[in-house]
Amino acid sequence: MRSNSFRYDINGLRAYAVILVVLFHFGIIGFAAGFIGVDIFFVISGFLMTSIVLRSLEKGNFSLLNFYLSRGIRIIPALFVVSVVVLILGWFFLLPTDYKSLAKHTFSSINFFSNIVYWRESGYFDTDSHNKALLHTWSLSVEWQFYLVFPIIVTLIYKIKKS
Repeated sequence: MRSNSFRYDINGLRAYAVILVVLFHFGIIGFAAGFIGVDIFFVISGFLMTSIVLRSLEKGNFSLLNFYLSRGIRIIPALFVVSVVVLILGWFFLLPTDYKSLAKHTFSSINFFSNIVYWRESGYFDTDSHNKALLHTWSLSVEWQFYLVFPIIVTLIYKIKKS
């Protein structure tokens, strides 16, 4: 069943973003700025979240709890599976000190503050970062932090503007 609200243009932008990120990570010449793909994802996410919140506010049925639950249902299961698989593989292939670091990174990823942990440890492009199996979760952490704060700001602005 097709939804009338499906945005093919946004889906196309997602495809370009994925291509940019993948080509960057494979070291393809000419794609050194693959992080632009992540920026595109952030813009798409901001646009879609703003649309969802405003549409619900206009209908009078916006629930912050339901908003958080819907975001969590989309993100948390996949993140959890990836984290568990990486921990299991790490148990067999990593030294105890490296596994301890992986456990810390897994905890920070699942709790959506890995961006802060990785930022404090080293830069994204530093050689040290190449050995961090869950480094890619920094963007999920940024996105979740956005989800926590942004709907509250939009709701406040909407209510102030409406009164």
